[in-house]
Amino acid sequence: MKTLLKVQSLKKYFPVYGGLLSRVIGQVKAVDDVSFEIKEGEILGVVGESGCGKTTVGRMTLRLLEPTSGKVFFEDTDILKLKGKELARIRPKMQIIFQDPYSSLNPRFTVERIIGEAITVHGLAQGSDLQKKIEGLLEKVGLSKMYLKRYPHEFSGGQRQRIGIARALALNPKYIVCDEPVSALDVSIQAQIINLLQSLQKEDNLSLMFISHDLNVVKHLSQRTAVMYLGKIVEMAPTELLNRKAAHPYTQALLASKPSLDPTNRNRPKPLQGDVPSPLNPPSGCHFHPRCPKVVDRCKTEIPRKIELEEGHTVYCHLFDE
Repeated sequence: MKTLLKVQSLKKYFPVYGGLLSRVIGQVKAVDDVSFEIKEGEILGVVGESGCGKTTVGRMTLRLLEPTSGKVFFEDTDILKLKGKELARIRPKMQIIFQDPYSSLNPRFTVERIIGEAITVHGLAQGSDLQKKIEGLLEKVGLSKMYLKRYPHEFSGGQRQRIGIARALALNPKYIVCDEPVSALDVSIQAQIINLLQSLQKEDNLSLMFISHDLNVVKHLSQRTAVMYLGKIVEMAPTELLNRKAAHPYTQALLASKPSLDPTNRNRPKPLQGDVPSPLNPPSGCHFHPRCPKVVDRCKTEIPRKIELEEGHTVYCHLFDE
């Protein structure tokens, strides 16, 4: 498969101001040297605890946030170098589905305007053609055209998220960032939205970055999974392989924390000790070492390098570095 999106050494540091003159006294390292690729038609799951940098990475790949450094190639074009009309031309190909279906829709706009606004701005359709395209998008996400004149407050959470998905599909994108699109929904509605995303991805050969806390959802949906901890990717592998042969102690802890429906599986491992360190002052060496059950002296001083355990399975951990 051809590579659609390629990220190289991406960093995002937020300055922290303090003192009488509000000078920069530190930097929050939200994303610290992250690299990965997404193929055409592929779903990449990104998992990790809150504050690990998942959403920041997703938004930087769309240039909703400007990186501190690094490169983002979309269809072999470095989008960080684009400006004005050149950037506007590539924008329709890259979209986002936000986490909160309540705050992501303008309460003063009807469904018709929410979905149709981007189509109008980019001059893709007007008049009766615009109307047909909006109705087609609603039908695609499982909503009736009778909802066109209604406002967001008249819908349930699941229906609002479907409207958000229709808006993201309006410009026929190739790449969509799904920023925890089901975390604010009831479990039964989550399943509907996940199945909808899966069917749309297959129909239109979309590439998705699916950001989530829920490893069961990511296992069901994604072909590959990247595990993030404190601004860094610590492990990446095909999803089935990662769930079967997780290498990094942090990945193992995440997988062990998944709820199990198996009544024989009652010997749950102990949860990780301690809290996630502050990205303002991350630990030296491997960032995970203060909480790692397998820590060795080397972990406290040396940053782990990338180790390829087998084809497509990489880990950043001294335990595998001979």
